[in-house]
Amino acid sequence: MPAKIRLQRHGRKGYAYYHIVIADSRAPRDGKFIERIGSYNPNTNPATIELKFDRALYWMQVGAQPTDTTKNILSAEGVLMKKHLLEGVKKGAFDAAEAEVRFEAWKLTKETKLTKTKEQLIAEKQADAKARHAAEVEVNKAKAAEVAMKKAEAIAAAAEAEAANAVPVVEAAPAEETPAAE
Repeated sequence: MPAKIRLQRHGRKGYAYYHIVIADSRAPRDGKFIERIGSYNPNTNPATIELKFDRALYWMQVGAQPTDTTKNILSAEGVLMKKHLLEGVKKGAFDAAEAEVRFEAWKLTKETKLTKTKEQLIAEKQADAKARHAAEVEVNKAKAAEVAMKKAEAIAAAAEAEAANAVPVVEAAPAEETPAAE
């Protein structure tokens, strides 16, 4: 029975997540499986991967073939690297302690890159939020200036109307009669 390491789809339409399973290569994608060794959620940024490392390594060593996507996942998690190092130990290229040191060094650099990526995403979100806030403040200032201008115009119009209604009536002083020429 040739075994495959593959993804088994779950979730709703447009929001899929996957279980990483060991299955018979003849079984359908979402059909029977031998063992579930993890999960993969591509909806998060970066994608969330939970993996039983030892079981994945065991199945790789006994000949299970990963699909393309699971091969990328296993590579990212270090299963393929560990398998490669263990093959080197079997061939006598180096000892198990050296293999473990190399694997830990690889793992440390991988975690550093992941942490840096997460920090960069957070910084980008914060910068975007600040830019949106600054743009909103500018829009609010423009609206406030426009409202103040309209209020000033309304006050000026009211003052003109009041001035027109309150035109001072100048009464003509009675003219003194001039003595008629006699």
